[in-house]
Amino acid sequence: MIRRVLLACAALTALAAQVAFAQPVSGPYISLGGGINYLQDERVNVGPNPATGSKLGFEIGPQGVGAAGYGFGNGFRVELEGNWRQNNANGYNAPGGEYFSGGKQQNYGGMLNGIFDMDVGASWIYPYVGVGAGYSWTKWEQLGGLTTANVPGSPYGFIASGTQGFFAYQALFGVSLPVSYVPGLSVTAEYRFFSVVGDSSYPGTALSVDHVYATRISASTDYNHSGLIGLRYELFPPAPPPPPPAAVPPPAPAPEAARTYLVFFDWDRADLTERARQIVAEAAQASTHVQTTRIEVNGYTDLSGTPSYNQQLSVRRAKSVETELVRDGVAASEIAIKGFGESNPLVQTAKGVREPQNRRVEIILR
Repeated sequence: MIRRVLLACAALTALAAQVAFAQPVSGPYISLGGGINYLQDERVNVGPNPATGSKLGFEIGPQGVGAAGYGFGNGFRVELEGNWRQNNANGYNAPGGEYFSGGKQQNYGGMLNGIFDMDVGASWIYPYVGVGAGYSWTKWEQLGGLTTANVPGSPYGFIASGTQGFFAYQALFGVSLPVSYVPGLSVTAEYRFFSVVGDSSYPGTALSVDHVYATRISASTDYNHSGLIGLRYELFPPAPPPPPPAAVPPPAPAPEAARTYLVFFDWDRADLTERARQIVAEAAQASTHVQTTRIEVNGYTDLSGTPSYNQQLSVRRAKSVETELVRDGVAASEIAIKGFGESNPLVQTAKGVREPQNRRVEIILR
């Protein structure tokens, strides 16, 4: 049975390491737990000619554990544990007759445990598995039994007291439930299997049909099953993560810079040259590929001629470009035309100078 338990512990630990993620217990911690312990019937040998099949039974008793450990932040932790358990005898079964018993057995000692915490995707519960090894003392206090068996040469009763130390081992399976309003604190619930290596032997007194005599009482199969509830507290729990920053709306895209196309005219003319038509066509095509809110068509003249004549000429030039834009597919409702006459020249000149770059229409896509 011991071998099967150890193999099961090793298999579960390996499986946990492969399929689970670690609950990040980081730094030192302490834990306390209490619960009940079930001690299986122990095989008992009394004297040099023991009755075959003698067993000593026990009641369910109390158990307590305390530990100090360290978590490595990756799910693995180690701890030093002190433990105590006690069970009162409740029956002695030897071949034949009724049986009676009394006294108690205690186990106490220390263990070194290796534990792996698992993250199963739920923040409120974390399973864990572990194994431990250490040293334990078993103490018998007036432990004994009596039967009505009457087999010549065999004892029908005994009583013994004493303490003996053993190497011990255990396996544990549990869950921890973090207490959200106390950082670092968790409630734990677990099952433990505990046993010692070797058979015990205590000085005692045996009763036979012939006489009472001193002898040694030996016992084996010291197998314990425990259920515990406890608390674990991380001494320096990590600070909780800061709340996520408030969502910031993305900045509005910067408005696209206005695109300007220049159409030039011959002196005192408002009709479009072939090159001018090409530029107007480019502007019309561009207006279909960029986001525009309006298309401005502004006409200008050079500084030759009178201001009133130049004003009229600048409007005619703007209308010529508007007509060409509409012919190239731009809706007339999207176009705003305006004539500025000889104001705002590209090239500053004296009055009466025929400057070609001032005889223009500006197409502005906004």
